[in-house]
Amino acid sequence: MPLRDTSADHAATDRTFQVDLRGLVDLLSHHLYSSPRVYLRELLQNAVDALTARHAVEPHGNFGIRLYADGKVVRVEDDGVGLTEADVHTFLATIGRSSKRAERIAEQRADFIGQFGIGLLSCFLVADEIHVLSRSARTPDAPAVEWRGRGDGSYTVRTLPASARPRPGTTVTLTPRSDAGEWTRPQQVHALARHFGSLLRHPVIFDDGSGGQGAPVNPEPAPWARSFPTPGARSRALAAYGEEVFGFAPLDTIELDLPAVGLKGIACVLPEAVPAGRRHGHRVHVKGMLLSEQAEEILPEWAFFVRCVVDAESLRPTASRESLYEDATLAAVRDALAERLREWIARAAASDPDLLGRFLQTHHLAVKSLAVHDDEILRMLLPWLPFETTDGHTTLDEFARTHRTVLVTSSVEEFRQVAAIASAAGLGVVNGGYTYDRELVHRMPEIRPEVSVADLDPATLTAHLDPVDRETELAAAPYLAQARDALAVFDCDVALRTFQPASAPALLVDSREARHERTRSRLAREQEGGLWGDILGALRQEAPRAQLILNQLNPLVRTAVAIDEPELARTSAEALYGQAVMLSRRPLRPAESSLINRSFLDLLAHALRKDS
Repeated sequence: MPLRDTSADHAATDRTFQVDLRGLVDLLSHHLYSSPRVYLRELLQNAVDALTARHAVEPHGNFGIRLYADGKVVRVEDDGVGLTEADVHTFLATIGRSSKRAERIAEQRADFIGQFGIGLLSCFLVADEIHVLSRSARTPDAPAVEWRGRGDGSYTVRTLPASARPRPGTTVTLTPRSDAGEWTRPQQVHALARHFGSLLRHPVIFDDGSGGQGAPVNPEPAPWARSFPTPGARSRALAAYGEEVFGFAPLDTIELDLPAVGLKGIACVLPEAVPAGRRHGHRVHVKGMLLSEQAEEILPEWAFFVRCVVDAESLRPTASRESLYEDATLAAVRDALAERLREWIARAAASDPDLLGRFLQTHHLAVKSLAVHDDEILRMLLPWLPFETTDGHTTLDEFARTHRTVLVTSSVEEFRQVAAIASAAGLGVVNGGYTYDRELVHRMPEIRPEVSVADLDPATLTAHLDPVDRETELAAAPYLAQARDALAVFDCDVALRTFQPASAPALLVDSREARHERTRSRLAREQEGGLWGDILGALRQEAPRAQLILNQLNPLVRTAVAIDEPELARTSAEALYGQAVMLSRRPLRPAESSLINRSFLDLLAHALRKDS
């Protein structure tokens, strides 16, 4: 029996997606837009794009935007290109389709701010109904078209006589919900219009219904787009604008101009230091409309010493239009702006040493982070950067004039241990314990070939300490033996030397690496026989010992080495060790804290017994 073809019985049927508008608006409000206030930006944006399209038809027309809010309604009226009835059905009633995608203006799409076709939905964040009245400028004697969209997903369209809107353009009217008063009060609407539209190229007038002429939202163009009688006047105007936008008087302003992407603006140098790596948000406008106040991605991470405000033509916004789309254009802009900052540093180094000095005093850490990865900045600024040295805080250039051999420590703790002694011995030591410092100091010979740089070796320092004479060393031997026995628990040897300053009774020579190695060795001994002990034993090296070097020039040490009471000798050695540890400013281990307390109390008890 032949099989029957049943494909016709199961033919597929094409269907159309159904959209829950309330659910979509909820999605937009919680996941796309940061705040309901963006409704006004979207209305202004649509109006600006309509004006852009109108100018394509009538290049010499004088068109603008009027914004009205009286507490009962919010209305945005523009002299833009307008919509026909067919446009209304095509664009306003289809979610996700933008009028900017129409074929007749597709080639001009880059001239428009919005390109996603969902902006009008943001009005449902503050209102349950959107009323649009529009008349097309493309069709002579076109009738006016009225569209009413509601939050439940329904809408109505009807045509009206041309007299309903005598001039081409569009009027959007919202009747705010009672819970949206925070965003629709007249003062707030005006403030939002200023916030988003202060740099728009088309005139925007705000009317609060009080009967006046209305207040201009954007009375003058950005300062970088204006002419000034002198460079000084221009510089002061840019600085004043930066202070108005960011709330601080900039150390300097750097004018930014990238014609390839139509970007103009300023970078304001912060007057105070900020933590390394802390990135500030930058204020980015696209075609005059504020896109974001927190656009970190416009500058590289190392440029945390400036805040920027820019207006660009070719940067691409994300769907929410609250940040920038990461693409090749943005990467190129970021690199170009980074180059502008480098050029500003170079100009300051070449022609304005006072400005450079103030900048480096405030932002030396930022410049150090840049110099590590940028050879040009390294060559330009390394000699000018301040470092902590045995000659105080000074630049490497000045330090290298008196020290042809520069020694650098690996930690702040190590520097503090040796600074006073090394200075008295004539050694030039730089504190390499801060971020970037050790790496930068080691690159000094690239700039000053006559200077040599080496890591500070404890042996280098002890070699500069003078030995005591044979007779003195023999006399102190019993005390030194008792001191070594008392400090053996800390893996610390004891030696007697003479060094300046004489006020320093003792010097503790130790390093973090040596302490770590001793800790590994101790753990290996404690875990001997187990798997963990075998692992630590394989890693174990010859554990270097710390050295407590007593200063024979110090009166207290001369008295101590003559002590013949064993217990008092041990206590004095412990006290000298504790004082040396505290002078190193490294964290105390529990055993060291206990030793310091015990030695203090024992010495106090001894003194009281002696007095009694």
